Amino acid sequence: WLKEFARQGHRRNSLASGKRAQCASAMENMQQQHVFAFIFPMASGHINPSLPMARALASLGHEVHYLCREQMREAIEDTGAAFHSDIEVEAELYEGRSPDMFGAMESLRKEFGLTDDSVTFLEFMTKLRNIQLELMMPGVIRWLRDLQATAVMYCPLMNPEAPYAAQVVGIPSVALLTIAGPGSCPRAMDEFISMCGGSREEVLEMCLSFQPKLEATRRMNDRYGLGLSDVEMFQPFGKLAVLERSAVTLVTTCEDLQDPMSEELAAYYAAAGVKFETVGPLLDVEGARRAAGHKFDARSTDGTRLDANPSDESEIVARVHAARATGRKVVAVSMGTVITGDSPEVGWDARPMGPGGVRRGLTGRELCRAAWAAAFDAFGAEDAEAGPLLIVALGPQPDALGEVRPPANAICRPSIPQVDVLKAGVDLFLTHGGQNSFTESLASGAPVVVCPGFGDQPVNARKAEALGVGLQVPRPEPDEEQAAEAAARYRADVAEALRRVVAEPAFAEASQACATRVASCGGVPRAVRVMLELSAGAAERPLPREIEKAAVMVPAEGKAANARHAGA
Repeated sequence: WLKEFARQGHRRNSLASGKRAQCASAMENMQQQHVFAFIFPMASGHINPSLPMARALASLGHEVHYLCREQMREAIEDTGAAFHSDIEVEAELYEGRSPDMFGAMESLRKEFGLTDDSVTFLEFMTKLRNIQLELMMPGVIRWLRDLQATAVMYCPLMNPEAPYAAQVVGIPSVALLTIAGPGSCPRAMDEFISMCGGSREEVLEMCLSFQPKLEATRRMNDRYGLGLSDVEMFQPFGKLAVLERSAVTLVTTCEDLQDPMSEELAAYYAAAGVKFETVGPLLDVEGARRAAGHKFDARSTDGTRLDANPSDESEIVARVHAARATGRKVVAVSMGTVITGDSPEVGWDARPMGPGGVRRGLTGRELCRAAWAAAFDAFGAEDAEAGPLLIVALGPQPDALGEVRPPANAICRPSIPQVDVLKAGVDLFLTHGGQNSFTESLASGAPVVVCPGFGDQPVNARKAEALGVGLQVPRPEPDEEQAAEAAARYRADVAEALRRVVAEPAFAEASQACATRVASCGGVPRAVRVMLELSAGAAERPLPREIEKAAVMVPAEGKAANARHAGA
């Protein structure tokens, strides 16, 4: 495409000499090898959309390096990118402290005397955030300089260190926003605060009253000139202040499927010059490894297999294709990677936080088992070849099903190749409604029953009904004493919803209409072009055909180049 770009430039005799020089400079920049630094958390829903971009960039001959946690290594290296451990890179944070899901928060809690039972998750996360950020910054800055990175891609929800370090080093950054646009942030923050039994006013007071946090913010401003605020999520409420530091924010949904922004929030982003690009779901090629269900504790020794066998995944996809070829219905089931994991706040054994800080409702375990049992009630058969083919992701817990017995026509695994299964074609998808799963279902034209757990999932559940692509069954909120009874009712309600969505053609018709809209967003090729143009500093140009092909295969020389800087 570079040759064609040059040929067209020479043919246009009307171009001014300055314009021709600009084209030549752009070509030269694009021919250079670029070094991309991807910084993402140990959270499957946040990192998975970045993987096909990394695969495409690596196959085009560029270096891609991830800073992440060991649990994500296999999926990262499958793209041809190099893996680097954040624990090793961020020595100032992790030396002498124990890693956890959110960095080293538990160790910092002890250091700053926030271990009392009255100190909520919301409180210590708010008070310690910038203290941890200060400890992260030196290692990330060193890492970017050692790599000689030319651009950074990062998760703006969980990796604020990325754009700030990029700013210090003097390279551009791109945010990958894996929720339904910036308008969903205020609602998600409100739900998180409510889940933790707090209020906006209490959070604001925490931001302004904890002296160690204020001092950490001041030191970072003095040392790096960042101009950080003590109330970054306020004024207006729900803003993502890190987006001001990035050249562009890629949003993994369509323009018309974004959650609306308030006038105040829209005015803030416009005044700050924040640029949003909706690219739709970023879907990988068939057979690609994804970050699946995992334990946050990498030292888990309970014998649970935390990832799937590639040959087993291929067999699952082959079974789906075979079922479709014979007209047999296929039903996919997944409750996501967080609620089936070991997060103490929203995972397998956690009950949601209710008013007054009292935990109530079904645990992750009770919710998932009721949903799985409902699918078995609705579609189970005694013969493996009878009834719909059920493909069920269980997550990493040992004996996840407990006393729930799967029928003969169900394939149950810790994880399934969800994107490949949906692409192959399913008649129904029972999902938790996470943003990735929701947009992947829309892209594939699969009707849904949404069993939301927390966060943006209830919002997507309501959106599914509004779009006509499925039904929702809200998470029950009983007192703990009534949990068993509520789980039984929930099981029956989910089974009824599943039968209805399969039986009524209107849901499938609406889903197919949404798939057409999603397909027009550009996906991986558009997202990769943004990264290349940003890194090269090149002018607008036609979309390279090679980008369309880039995710097909990672050549051995691409993997070798990326291994050059690989960490342990």
